[in-house]
Amino acid sequence: MAKDIDNILFDITPEIEKLARECEQNNAIDKELYTKYEVKRGLRDLNGKGVLAGLTNVSDVCATKIVNGEAVPCEGNLYYRGYNIKDLVKGFLAAKHPGFEETAYLLLFGELPNKEQLHDFQTMLAQRRMLPPNFVRDIIMKAPSRDMMNSITRSILQLYSYDEKADDTSIPNVLRQCLNLISQFPMLMVYGYHAYNYRRGEDLYIYAPKPELSTAENILMMLREDRKYTKLEAKILDMALVLHMDHGGGNNSTFTTHVVTSSGTDTYSTMAAAMASLKGPKHGGANVKVTQMFEDMKAHLTDWEDEDQIRAYLEALLDKKAFDKKGLIYGMGHAVYSISDPRADIFKRFVKQLAREKHHEKEYALYEKVEHMAPEIIGEKRRMYKGVNANVDFYSGLVYSMLDLPPALYTPIFAAARIVGWSAHRLEELKNVDKIIRPAYKALAPHREYINLDDR
Repeated sequence: MAKDIDNILFDITPEIEKLARECEQNNAIDKELYTKYEVKRGLRDLNGKGVLAGLTNVSDVCATKIVNGEAVPCEGNLYYRGYNIKDLVKGFLAAKHPGFEETAYLLLFGELPNKEQLHDFQTMLAQRRMLPPNFVRDIIMKAPSRDMMNSITRSILQLYSYDEKADDTSIPNVLRQCLNLISQFPMLMVYGYHAYNYRRGEDLYIYAPKPELSTAENILMMLREDRKYTKLEAKILDMALVLHMDHGGGNNSTFTTHVVTSSGTDTYSTMAAAMASLKGPKHGGANVKVTQMFEDMKAHLTDWEDEDQIRAYLEALLDKKAFDKKGLIYGMGHAVYSISDPRADIFKRFVKQLAREKHHEKEYALYEKVEHMAPEIIGEKRRMYKGVNANVDFYSGLVYSMLDLPPALYTPIFAAARIVGWSAHRLEELKNVDKIIRPAYKALAPHREYINLDDR
């Protein structure tokens, strides 16, 4: 009986194959019609510029400057509440304190905190690093998922059941919920990972977060059996969280946050929707693809320093003959940036330090070669409307692997940072717009008369 159920639920039967072919045939739309009706596929025009869908104070992504009245590509810059991310990073590094909490305060409340405000905010987050009684046992430990993004999303939705004011969308209540989720997220992530491994026969260790540690330090401490980490490891993970915290209102998961918030739904459903968006390999899952691509590359190269071999592999990628045969060099190019991704530029400086500490200099050198060679090879193989450069995902996967973080947590770590941005954008949407987001789609199917079943 169980096997019969498996066959019905999980096998792609010939009947489903046949229906799928009908599905594909009747859903196909002539690509020329998108041009005819001036449809902005992906909500971007032919030059790659995004369709203006809203206004935001939270962050700004800049990749062009005005010269003689025209927009021309320039070095990329990212601004949080008007502050250049490069200046923010320089500031908290000079002060020698973690940047996640300070930057989270800035995104949520619009201003940089003074020492007292930052201390109070850090204390507030530390106090909220707790889960409801028996939540780990009843929710996380039962039916753990092999996919951590799905595991965390389920936990977020389950937290709705423990909140007596779950559906209250007033600003004070939503802020309370967002602060809770920001604080709880590292536990949902790490405990979910341990629960899945325990079901596979590994030892189980669940450590409570320490109030005196930063968010990055707590992630490393809770994840590792010996609870040990170096100062450089904590600093670089903290840096990764800051750089991934927000990226304008139009990125896929943040736009999802605005769309779902506009429907009037609760915070838990909104964050679950954003998580579902971020999970996709074209968004938050890209860093996993980068590391998988490099593992495949290293397996095929006999000499990591031979540029001819590297070039041949990169060309094979673009010709759909290598790795996943999708024709992509993962980690290269960005929807907005054409000359440089400021997050990648900042990250790269610290990746080299970590590579030295972890004795991964050879691997770092390979990444560097690919970064320099890929744009030229892509330019030879593709017709492009803008430049190609390494994006933040290019180096983040390498960083996470050197930090001995499991690949299953690469995208969740992105989410642990981005949930701050989602929170800021949800609060902004609730404050300023009381209208559901509903763009138009042009219907192409001709109107038809119903035919009785006996006449078909």
